[in-house]
Amino acid sequence: MIPRIVVLISGNGSNLQAIIDAISSKTLNGQIVLVVSNKQSAYGLTRATQAGIPTLIFPLKPYKDLGKTRIEYDIDLAKKIKEYNPNLIVLAGWMHILSEEFLNSFEDKNIINLHPALPNLFDGADAIGRAYEAFKKGEITKTGVMVHKVIPDVDKGEPLLIEEVPIFETDSLNDLETRIHTVEHRLIVQCIKKILDELNH
Repeated sequence: MIPRIVVLISGNGSNLQAIIDAISSKTLNGQIVLVVSNKQSAYGLTRATQAGIPTLIFPLKPYKDLGKTRIEYDIDLAKKIKEYNPNLIVLAGWMHILSEEFLNSFEDKNIINLHPALPNLFDGADAIGRAYEAFKKGEITKTGVMVHKVIPDVDKGEPLLIEEVPIFETDSLNDLETRIHTVEHRLIVQCIKKILDELNH
């Protein structure tokens, strides 16, 4: 049985593209059965459609407009994803914190997140920008990328893969972002491969 992957995105989807490419080149033995975005404008939805992958646009705003909670949103999102029976859920630039209620729906499943920082440094949004500022102030000399298990605490789950990324004096923020994205694309595929290999044994 080919392992089933659901990918959650909020934006450009370059990491999604790396996963799509790795599957089509047979680096990964799995199939993406659904791409979910909480933003209609996410370019990653176009990438999914071009690859023939079903998409789901699932924004939080309609829930807020009806006075519903984030937890109600998460429970409904979990139900939608469950219909696709995934073996693995990958958060690749997903900018919505998932509650315990969502995670409890998939207790026996792997849920992983890609975060452009080293463990316990620059948790949450704009991690690259904050690392760059810290470098400029002389507080750090390097940053990194990690793939970790998802728990309710943001970016605090057990790291599965970590790679350090150097920061150079001559770097613009754009240079650093490009270097980090290159590592992200490789690391997310590497981690998925590791998990799928374990599932296949």
